[in-house]
Amino acid sequence: MSIRTAVVGYGTGGRYFHAPFLAADPAFSVSVLVTADAERAHAARNEHPGAQVVPHVDALLERVEDLDLAVVATPPAHHAEQAHRLLDAGLHVVVDKPLSVTAQQGQDLLEHAQRARRVLTVFQNRRWDGDFLTVRALVQEGRLGTIRRFESRFEWWKPEESKAWKASAPASQGGGILYDLGPHLIDQALQLFGPVRDVHAELLRYRPGDGADDDAFVALQHRSGVTSHLWMNGLASQLGPRFRVLGSQRGFTAYGLDPQEPALKQGAAPTDPGFGEKPQEQWGVLGLPGDEQPLPTAAGDYAAFYRGLAAALRDGAPPPVDPADSLAVIELIEIIHQQFPVRRAD
Repeated sequence: MSIRTAVVGYGTGGRYFHAPFLAADPAFSVSVLVTADAERAHAARNEHPGAQVVPHVDALLERVEDLDLAVVATPPAHHAEQAHRLLDAGLHVVVDKPLSVTAQQGQDLLEHAQRARRVLTVFQNRRWDGDFLTVRALVQEGRLGTIRRFESRFEWWKPEESKAWKASAPASQGGGILYDLGPHLIDQALQLFGPVRDVHAELLRYRPGDGADDDAFVALQHRSGVTSHLWMNGLASQLGPRFRVLGSQRGFTAYGLDPQEPALKQGAAPTDPGFGEKPQEQWGVLGLPGDEQPLPTAAGDYAAFYRGLAAALRDGAPPPVDPADSLAVIELIEIIHQQFPVRRAD
C-alpha cells in the first residue's frame, strides 16, 4: 500500500520540490494538496488529478484518516504551528527547510515527534545537489588533501522580490536570505566539516522598505580546523563560483546551480532520462594552477530524500535527514541574528 501523502502549500516548494518527487515514487501517493490560492489550486488539480485540493489545514484534518504523511511547504513562520497540528493528528511529518524560526520551536517539534512516535524529518534537499555530491566525494576520498577553506555561494540577480512574504517578512518571521538560503549552505558545511566553534557574519539589506537581509556573508570556524565562507545574495550583479574548495594538495571550483529546480519548473519529471545531470561544459575543475582538469559532476538526486523516507516509514530505517541536524542550523542562524544585526546599506 502506498504512503498516502498531503502537501501543505502549493507554491514553489510544494509544486516543484515535493509533489513531483512524491508522484514519481511508487512508494507514495499524492492524496491531498492544500492551497487557498485559486490559481495554484487550478494548477494542482491539473497536475495531480487524483488528489483532493483543499483550501486550508482544517480541511486536510477532516481527511486525516485517509493519510499517513504530511509535507509542510508553507512560509517559515507557519512551519512549527502546522507541524505540531499534523503530529497531533497522528501523521508523520516532513518540514521544508527551515525546520522552524527559533531553536526553541525546533526543539519542541523534535520532542513532540518523539512523544507521538512519529517520523519528523526536514527537506534539506541540497544535500542531493550534484555539485555537492561531487564535493562530498572529493572530501571523503581525500583527493584534495587537508581542506583549508571551503567557499560556497548561492547568488542571483533579482532586484525585485516577487513573493510578498519574502519581500517584507522580518527575521522574527523567518524572513531574509539567511533564513532562506542559510539552511542549505550552513547544513552543507556542517555535513562536510562538523560542528562550529566560532561564527562571524555580515547581514545587509539593500532593497527599499521594511524587511530582512537580502545579502549575507557567514564565516564558520569548524572544530575540525576548516574555515567555511558562505555567501547568500539575491542582488549579485555578477556571480561567483558555487563552490571553491582549497586543499593542501589541490583545489576544486564549480560554477552554476544544480539543474534539477529549473528542469522541474520547465516541466521535466524526475523520471526523465538525464534528469539532474550537468552538461560537460558546466563541470567543475580539479587540480592546481596550470594543471586543472574538468571533473564530471555527479547527477543530482532529490528523489533520494523520498526513497530514504519510504525506507524510514516502512522499514524503520533512520530518516533521510536527522531533524537534530536541522535544529543545529537554526541554532546558528539564531546566534547570527542576535550577534550580527541586519544593517541597512544606504
